[in-house]
Amino acid sequence: MKLNNQWVQLSPPRILVLGFAGIILLGTLLLMLPVSSRSGDSLPFIDALFTATSAVCVTGLVVVDTGTHFTVLGQVIIAVLIQIGGLGFMTMSTLVAIAFKRRISLRERLILQEAMNQNTMEGIVRLIRKVVAYSLILEAVCGTLFAIRWSFDMPVGKAIYYGYWHSISMFNNAGFDMFGDFRSLTGYVYDPLVNFTAMFLIVAGGIGFVVLSDLVDYRKTRKLSLHSKVVLLTTGLLIGFGALVIFVFEYSNPQTLGSLNWGGKILGSFFQSVTPRTAGANTLDIAGLRQATQFFIIILMFIGASPGSTGGGIKTTTFMIMVGAVIAMMRGREDIVFFRYRLQQERIFKALTVTLLALLLIIAVTMLLTMTEDSGFLMILFETTSAFSTVGLSMGLTLKLTTFGKLMICFMMFAGRLGPITLAYALGQKKGKELYKYPEGKMIIG
Repeated sequence: MKLNNQWVQLSPPRILVLGFAGIILLGTLLLMLPVSSRSGDSLPFIDALFTATSAVCVTGLVVVDTGTHFTVLGQVIIAVLIQIGGLGFMTMSTLVAIAFKRRISLRERLILQEAMNQNTMEGIVRLIRKVVAYSLILEAVCGTLFAIRWSFDMPVGKAIYYGYWHSISMFNNAGFDMFGDFRSLTGYVYDPLVNFTAMFLIVAGGIGFVVLSDLVDYRKTRKLSLHSKVVLLTTGLLIGFGALVIFVFEYSNPQTLGSLNWGGKILGSFFQSVTPRTAGANTLDIAGLRQATQFFIIILMFIGASPGSTGGGIKTTTFMIMVGAVIAMMRGREDIVFFRYRLQQERIFKALTVTLLALLLIIAVTMLLTMTEDSGFLMILFETTSAFSTVGLSMGLTLKLTTFGKLMICFMMFAGRLGPITLAYALGQKKGKELYKYPEGKMIIG
């Protein structure tokens, strides 16, 4: 009874941290079972922990090849971990409660509000229903398209299995693949069906469930929320600009776009612009990209997906608020305005906090790894950013990580999936509003 009372008294951020940690630990134990590995040997604890963390945090960084090391059981366990991690364990538990017609308590609604990154509890259970419905429908439709395409390359049963497995991975922005030899989708750089289906899944999972709901309801409401407008605008601009930069930088690179025809160059540029938004799949050799392109991808990874989605990063809305603040300051304005709406000061402070905490985490872990890992600075920065933003793209460092390096990357994936603010609230104590204010001071800036 005392334990139950202590559980009830835990804050929503702490419950989320403990919940995700518990699922990771369970996944680790399941992946360590001899029946999960094709060799029949138990996977070492650190490698099982890394794989489970990567799956639950929907990242895609791997230390053992998913397609060749794990049995069908091990692969199914990874897929289930990806689905739970992408939708959130509270979403899954709420779905079970709804199925058994159990009432969702106020405390559970508060936790769901925190998990879905919502400003209010209003309509949160209705949103959860939509989240599950949209996820299953999109995964089923796109999984079928994958299965049809891959049935020309492999037996039908295997094509169906691969189709739905990769559909789950892509929609949840996980980046895991089962094609073997860590090659992801590089064999399908020319294939429009595979490319467009994968890109659609990545974007649909990355724009957030609130935006998906707004788009589905648009025919009835004929309007989009401010949040949806900003997310869609930012996503479109980043994908278009990212594809253009990658195309220009890699056009003559014989290791990437230089060896492809025009169709392959365009598909490759767009796919590699979409996937840093926390998806992790790739049709181009990441290690073969020019350093300028690799650094640009680090920036795209840092921005990441959108709030309330299956992706990570500081989020598109945070990035746009920071850009809006710069533009407002340059124009001499006091307010940040989007689509004729003024943003609250609280939103601006939160965006600044998220960005600064994310930068500090990436800088600190990158500095530590430069002392323990025998690799170049750019490769370590790339891997660290990929882990924090739950992307899963790699320049090849993951396979060479020391035990300390694996633990640090696990921590970054965990912190990135939960978000730096949620993690900070869980480790500290969120205080109420101040009862008084100090006198205003002046500082010279710039």
